Amino acid sequence: MSSYQPPLITIENLLVNRGDNFSLSIDHLEIQEGDVLAVIGPNGAGKSTLLLAISKLVEPMAGSIYFRGQRIEEINNLNYRRHIALVLHEPLLLSTSVFDNIATGLRFRGISKSDQAQVIERWLSRLKIEQVKYRPASQLSSGQAQRVSLARALVLKPDLLLMDEPFRALDAPSRISLLQDLRNLLSETGTTTIFITHDQEQALFIGDKVAVILDGRLRQIGLPQSVYSSPIDTEVADFLGVENVLPGQVIDNGNGRLIVQVKGVHLEAIGRMDTGREVLFCLRPEDITLWKALEIPTSSARNQLTGQIISITTQGPLFQVIIDCGFPLVVLITRASVQELEIKPGIEISASFKASAVHLIPR
Repeated sequence: MSSYQPPLITIENLLVNRGDNFSLSIDHLEIQEGDVLAVIGPNGAGKSTLLLAISKLVEPMAGSIYFRGQRIEEINNLNYRRHIALVLHEPLLLSTSVFDNIATGLRFRGISKSDQAQVIERWLSRLKIEQVKYRPASQLSSGQAQRVSLARALVLKPDLLLMDEPFRALDAPSRISLLQDLRNLLSETGTTTIFITHDQEQALFIGDKVAVILDGRLRQIGLPQSVYSSPIDTEVADFLGVENVLPGQVIDNGNGRLIVQVKGVHLEAIGRMDTGREVLFCLRPEDITLWKALEIPTSSARNQLTGQIISITTQGPLFQVIIDCGFPLVVLITRASVQELEIKPGIEISASFKASAVHLIPR
């Protein structure tokens, strides 16, 4: 029987002050060996402060951070930093060649030149920058520079990789390509990673788990789809883009199915709550399907509504449609659907969604 192995990082009752008007508070957080934790939240929420505290670059006012069960305050700074690597949104490269930049940490650790060359060549290949290995860092594109920064970190085989908005300054093609390569590398190496971002798509793509930080507090953590589809409260729901958050009351329950009254309309959800319970009825706009009025086919979608279109606006590649169903219902659809359904303000339209797409927050 194997002995107990503590999480790589454990945080207990952490409080970090960063000026008079801001503090970061985390009651409890565990990061297991091999986890990739994506931390999301708006700018100024406290995401970067978390990384600074874990990397011992800011000192907490209270609480403890443990590395493999030992308080990091009790670990020599140099010894501790040998276990971690930090990648920032702006690569801080030396004014030397790509090869020499990647070799920097290996030199400090006394690795022989022959061993350096072997491992550096491997990471040049893994990060697809072999063709620029002798190029000065000042002549790299933003995407190439970030690949060098990542190679410089991973070549040291860190136990913990800390990444602070690493792709913020990249153009879309470079960002997508590097994100895919990073996910593959983390899967191959099993490197425990904390990935800070304000981009929900990046978090869902890269993270084994997702943590939401709002206003200096860790509000929710869990599997990406669980957090995304079941926000813990209205503030998290609002940040995650759950645009339909409606007050309601459970009026019937049985066999795991609930009937919720929302503005006089009876809607179905899945769950277990007492009759009479006040709730917030949460529904993501992309989980709703639109049909021409009175043409909803027989399907597994238990909820069907008809209303008048109030407005239609573009939301990037999609269109946001707001329908008056006795309450405003926000829907996201494609351009093709707009054309097929002849969507325009004032027309009658039908909407349907599954009971399983509904998330109820008790009030």
